[in-house]
Amino acid sequence: MRHPDFPTTVEDNPIVQRAVHRLDDLGDPRFGRTLVRCLDDTLARTIRPMPDGSAFVVTGDIPAMWLRDSSTQMMPYLALLQDDIGLQDLVLAVLRRQFQQIAHDPYANAFNAEPSGQAHAPDDLCEDPWVWEEKYEVDSLAFPLLLAHRFWAASGRTDHLPQALHTARTAIAVWRTEQDHEDLSAYRFVRHGGPPSDTLPNEGRGTPVGRTGMTWSGFRPSDDACRYGYNIPANLCAAAALDGTAELAHHVHDAELAQEAAQLAAELRAATVKHGTVQHPEFGSIYAYEVDGKGNALLMDDANMPGLLSLPLVANVASTDPLYLATRRFALSPANPTWYRGEAAEGIGSPHTPDGHIWPIGIAVQGLTSNNMSERITALHTLLSTDAGTGAMHESFHKDDPHRFTRPWFSWANAMYAELALDVAGLGTRPLWDSAATPGTA
Repeated sequence: MRHPDFPTTVEDNPIVQRAVHRLDDLGDPRFGRTLVRCLDDTLARTIRPMPDGSAFVVTGDIPAMWLRDSSTQMMPYLALLQDDIGLQDLVLAVLRRQFQQIAHDPYANAFNAEPSGQAHAPDDLCEDPWVWEEKYEVDSLAFPLLLAHRFWAASGRTDHLPQALHTARTAIAVWRTEQDHEDLSAYRFVRHGGPPSDTLPNEGRGTPVGRTGMTWSGFRPSDDACRYGYNIPANLCAAAALDGTAELAHHVHDAELAQEAAQLAAELRAATVKHGTVQHPEFGSIYAYEVDGKGNALLMDDANMPGLLSLPLVANVASTDPLYLATRRFALSPANPTWYRGEAAEGIGSPHTPDGHIWPIGIAVQGLTSNNMSERITALHTLLSTDAGTGAMHESFHKDDPHRFTRPWFSWANAMYAELALDVAGLGTRPLWDSAATPGTA
């Protein structure tokens, strides 16, 4: 198969030029310059064309490809696909690689470009030389399906649909198995010598769960172990991926797959409402972050997507939905143990990074899910004022001193800045505000 002519810059893309012009009108030329810089950095530094026509995408300063990260790294380019065949071919090549990886190991979250045997921890139970890490996360299967559907909607291309629907069948089979994790799942994850968040208790099975209709996840989108096995935002993200699968299946007249995807999506949503919501004394009915189906619930949010704040972005939940709005108020308050306010900024962090550290991803998500344009522009200002003068987004920074940051090169965070900037310019791709078009809202 011929290698696509992958672009290495978007400087001449007419949509980017229009976005930069509109951002310049806001009075800060850094908005547009940083948009171009973030988009070009991903194209020039993270993409590796492969001999089979697919594309391997590193997440930044770690030499592995995450299914979730590579999907989010591609999301901003969906707004730029019109008349740009090179960008279309690039996203298609990334999807091909993701489909191959899921077919190889649907429980793995990150992969090597070759069977090199490189791994985050060489003594993990998984000894597959293709796998960098086998932390099973529901969203690792959901994000490529979201990208596949959104690519089709943005470009009209159908080259990827046979592989996408085959991948969807694999994901459905895994999610069905993990609805009864205790009795049906053979998945185990054990890592020695690290913090408790890097391994699963109970001989690698995770903490006990009861059946709820939700699907179990070993790890969060942060790659930290779930305290309780049912991660609420991940289940809702899976439901949204299944919505897209059902639409693609209808498009190719596969009524059986469309029905199967719609049925599982409905089960996951019903189960999250029944088992994944709690009554908070200050905020009323809100989503928990994790539950175990045995009466335990974890009330927090994590800046990584899918998180509770990001539900309108990744879970087909309307930004005006009352349950979401109550949860949002909780997530952006001191009641959320991962929310911080300091001299430099306020926002959501993660147990994955040091205490007091805010994530640029969380700031971008707060802007993208706001119905208030001034809040979205404020988020852009905050991201620029906390980049430590590097012109790039980091994984996290200290609330009082942005020069104390983690990960100097984190392409996912750059992509989230780009998504927010395109959205502020009126050129984003995600329909966040139309509750009438949102399936399954509470």
